[in-house]
Amino acid sequence: MLDQKDIEKIPVKTFPSSELASTFVANEIANLIKQKALEGKPCVLGLATGSTPTKVYAELVRLHQQGLSFKNVITFNLDEYYPMQPNSLQSYVRFMNEHLFNHIDIPKGNIHIPDGTLPKEKVADFCKEYDNKIAKLGGIDLQILGVGRTGHIGFNEPGSSERSSTRMITLDQVTRIDAASDFFSEENVPKKAITMGVGTILHSKRIVMMAWGEGKGPIIRKAVEGPVTDQIPSTFLQKHPNTLVVLDEAASSQLTAVKTPWLVDSCVWTDRLIRKAVVWLCQQIKKPILKLTNHDYMEHGMGDIITEYGSAYQVNIKVFNDLQHTITGWPGGKPNADDKHRPERATPFPKKAIIFSPHPDDDVISMGGTFIRLVDQKHEVHVAYQTSGNIAVFDEDAIRFADFVRDFNDSFGFSREDGLKFYNKVVQDLKDKKPGDLDTPEVLQIKGLIRRGEAKAGCRSAGIPDDQAHFLDMPFYETGTVKKKPLGEEDIEIIVDLITKIKPHQIYAAGDLSDPHGTHRVCLAAIFQAVERLKHEPWMKDCYVWLYRGAWQEWDIDQIEMAVPLSPDELMRKRRAIFKHQSQKDSALFPGNDKREFWVRAEDRNHATAEAYNQLGLAEYEAIEAFVRYKF
Repeated sequence: MLDQKDIEKIPVKTFPSSELASTFVANEIANLIKQKALEGKPCVLGLATGSTPTKVYAELVRLHQQGLSFKNVITFNLDEYYPMQPNSLQSYVRFMNEHLFNHIDIPKGNIHIPDGTLPKEKVADFCKEYDNKIAKLGGIDLQILGVGRTGHIGFNEPGSSERSSTRMITLDQVTRIDAASDFFSEENVPKKAITMGVGTILHSKRIVMMAWGEGKGPIIRKAVEGPVTDQIPSTFLQKHPNTLVVLDEAASSQLTAVKTPWLVDSCVWTDRLIRKAVVWLCQQIKKPILKLTNHDYMEHGMGDIITEYGSAYQVNIKVFNDLQHTITGWPGGKPNADDKHRPERATPFPKKAIIFSPHPDDDVISMGGTFIRLVDQKHEVHVAYQTSGNIAVFDEDAIRFADFVRDFNDSFGFSREDGLKFYNKVVQDLKDKKPGDLDTPEVLQIKGLIRRGEAKAGCRSAGIPDDQAHFLDMPFYETGTVKKKPLGEEDIEIIVDLITKIKPHQIYAAGDLSDPHGTHRVCLAAIFQAVERLKHEPWMKDCYVWLYRGAWQEWDIDQIEMAVPLSPDELMRKRRAIFKHQSQKDSALFPGNDKREFWVRAEDRNHATAEAYNQLGLAEYEAIEAFVRYKF
């Protein structure tokens, strides 16, 4: 059995949610500020930007409103894009002002952020002076960090030395792809940045590195458990004597103690953990479930299961049957059938279902085959598009549709003058728009209508009428930028009202929390809050909530509670429904870190899920869509 302390080379603290984790970090910062104030000394903080620390800053602002003073605080930010004007949407100066500095009593002269406006020849001297200022203050008392997919801390990309100081660097391609959504296109992302060096960071007295979400799981495992290497700069933190890694449960998912706890400690073998362990064992030794032996279990730290159940045969049968019972061709329940071992109830039939789609294409990309199957099996299916998706449309598509309006008016005898005037305004607005600028309201409206028209076409392709497609346009999204407003009461009420109106027997929602843009996470939070408010309604007690996953990942086999097989014909129908979203075809504006088209990603994922079931010794299918049930 492995020792967890030997595996995890940096201390790790995990919380059920990023909110709780952020509160913990904010309280540590607040306590340090108070302690330094009592000693009559300044508190020197190293601060990070990006989505990771935003909740920490929100909590610090709340603590300030309750009396916490920042008058003794001196801050040094990790990095800034270069070149970058401080008032630009993507500027870290603007980010820090909006999230923290404008809301607290820190003296402006105590704030230090790398200057993205300097002439190139002055950057080196600025960086040297930046480090000198930190050193004169006795070093940074507490440095907070996020971590990038390349393992970078600050903008210290792979290859950075552990002795590196503050400097200008060239951004890694992966980093630029990850930042593309903030800049409305990868081509608009600066190629350079000014960053605090690894050596500068390591001189801090205390370091806290944070990470949220499953997407950070693989790099966290490398940073915490892997060898120290300049190809993953965050591994240098293993050499620091006072570093803590703070995670939510999702970000900790790939750590050995979480992914395979039986390898590091004795376990309480619940049915869920047994299933997870058996699936892992099959994948490790490439055997189907029913061929596993007592020796296989004993050799891989799972002997306690055999002791409890008596033999591998008994365990194998149990897990095989559990997985077999997840497979159903009737996602709405099979009428007049024994549903004791089926994931869905036989009655009532037909059912009413709402498919919540965060963007106007997630429904068909993520569960298009199940969508089609529900309609074919005569259920009443509603689709609720939670956001307009208007920022994800290329400018040339907006011009094309404005041109259509102009020619349409002319062709059908409507006012050519109005159509021409509208067209010219749209073209001029887009011509005047600089990289990263907001679209005008007219352009956003056109882009929203494009996405709405495509969504309706996708619904018709799946077989549902227009009046069962609901466009919610949740207010949190409608900022015209990638950065959204916090989820508000109005957003939740929109969801509550729709669920109350339809009174569904099934709700399908996007549980894809690795969405790099965060929209899925906010949309899911709105659904969860709405469901919690409604759970005591009599009709809601007969409603199942099923979570699907989208373009970025799939549920692990051991998590799946309903697996819907798709035939080759159904897979082709799903593809045609995805093709209705022409503005996202060929090249999406925000593809994330995967440049494959969405239909290719979806099919590859569905094929892979089917193949994983097949390798476990279950039936061989062309493709499978997977769901996990949310218990409220």
